[in-house]
Amino acid sequence: MTLFTSIFSNQKASSELRSEIVRKAIHFLIALAPSMAALNKTATVAILMIGTLGYTLMEYLRLSGIKVPVISSITSMASRPRDMGRFVMGPVTLGLGALLALLLYPSYAAAIAIYALAFGDGIASLAGKFFGKCRPAFMFGKSIEGSLACFAMVIMSAYVVSGSLYIALLAAFTATVVEALPLDDYDNLAIPVTVGLVVQFASVAL
Repeated sequence: MTLFTSIFSNQKASSELRSEIVRKAIHFLIALAPSMAALNKTATVAILMIGTLGYTLMEYLRLSGIKVPVISSITSMASRPRDMGRFVMGPVTLGLGALLALLLYPSYAAAIAIYALAFGDGIASLAGKFFGKCRPAFMFGKSIEGSLACFAMVIMSAYVVSGSLYIALLAAFTATVVEALPLDDYDNLAIPVTVGLVVQFASVAL
């Protein structure tokens, strides 16, 4: 019985690891948006809109029992247990978050906001899932380790873009606070919108 439990536990952990890696690979890809926008913002906005709408259509088809080659398989692999039998919202809010950042803010603020989403939120999730031990009640199940990873990634990426430690600190603090909230997939919207707003106001105030 102990052997069976151990094998089942290892299989479950392996499945969760694979699922998390697929999810975060998709998450990290959104970091390409600022570079693409620097070349052609209109085309980048169009790609994000078409991609989000296309995914939405294919997800509805998947839930209707019509499997779309490759896309349905990736979606299933990236699904969390809570997503089983439901519309997987993560890619939609991810695309919309990057889209809003590009539409609402100047290029430098949008870049910092999108990198906070891609790297800050992405690394926080991985660090929290596989290394998170300290989970105080006020963090709604999130871990201190994940929050520290988020802060570190955002402050580095924001400093590279802005060259300002002040702006980098504000961006990192904002992203870390928002990421720690119990927003589920909607943190993909909240992080870029709030980080972009804070960075824009901070830049004007300097």
